Amino acid sequence: MSGKGQRQQMVPISEMFWSFLGAAIGISLLYYLTLDYFSSLVLSSDINYIIGSFGASAVLIYGAVDSPYAQPRNLVGGHIISALVGVFSYQLFPSEIWLAATLAVASSIVIMQLTKTLHPPGGATALIAVIGSPQLHELGYSYALFPVARGTIILLVVALLINNLSKKRQYPQHWL
Repeated sequence: MSGKGQRQQMVPISEMFWSFLGAAIGISLLYYLTLDYFSSLVLSSDINYIIGSFGASAVLIYGAVDSPYAQPRNLVGGHIISALVGVFSYQLFPSEIWLAATLAVASSIVIMQLTKTLHPPGGATALIAVIGSPQLHELGYSYALFPVARGTIILLVVALLINNLSKKRQYPQHWL
């Protein structure tokens, strides 16, 4: 079959196992810490350790460990930069959500490119900062620290541990 793209190869079962294990532990740990931290508070769907973009990050850091987008600099930097850009965009245009969302995603892409921290789930992190609940908006720039930075670091630590248990994986490929 000829074409411009490459055919995707079947992932070996052993790699699927490590991808599953990493994602299961990473997301479970985020959920557990959310329950522990917020046990005395009313849980809001977006004020916890878990944001939707972490699911996409899990695909990269546990399922595509060789991808440049899965490397620690991209994972951590991409999420934090995008969170800050998202908060800034919302604060700049709080009554024009469509404009704030547009600027948050588009600007986060360019800034991640400039800083060599491109991480595709970062676009969702920026968008969440704009379309999130009033409770999330009250966090302001601390959204970049909690839940974004904390959650990202937790996922990274799990990736470092799980991905290096397999002799066929090496994570990270590079730090900087």
